[in-house]
Amino acid sequence: MAKTKRLLTLFLRFLAIGATIAAVIVMVTSHESTEVFNLTFTAKYSNDPAFKYFVVAEAIACGYSLILLFTCSQTSLGRLVLILDVVIAMLLTSSVSAALAIAHVGKKGNTHAGWLPICGQVPKFCDHVTGALVAGFAAAIIYLILIFCPLYSAQNPLYL
Repeated sequence: MAKTKRLLTLFLRFLAIGATIAAVIVMVTSHESTEVFNLTFTAKYSNDPAFKYFVVAEAIACGYSLILLFTCSQTSLGRLVLILDVVIAMLLTSSVSAALAIAHVGKKGNTHAGWLPICGQVPKFCDHVTGALVAGFAAAIIYLILIFCPLYSAQNPLYL
């Protein structure tokens, strides 16, 4: 039973690594230029602090998962790993939320502030950001599952 628990955790960590790497790569490669009224407008992730925060948070989560893959699973640090998983899940959730807020403004604009939507002019950029956000959201969900697995097995010792 312990082997099944370890395999499930490894599988979820590999999924989390894949989702975070995909989110980072897609967001970092998102850039597009367009010309509006003879002015060149370039949209890229590094223009916005929320997108930078998203990339850094996803990279931290990826590095954390990679480190955990190479540590021994039978150590007495199970509670510390659980606490760090909660911290990483909160970090991912906050970064996805911040980036999603900016993406929404980019897509819909804000009439009260006078901000115009940009996705009509740079659709490739907006598609990349959407893909990165989907991957980041998937990583956050995977980390929530990683949190609930040991909690569930602590409540029900016969499971896993």
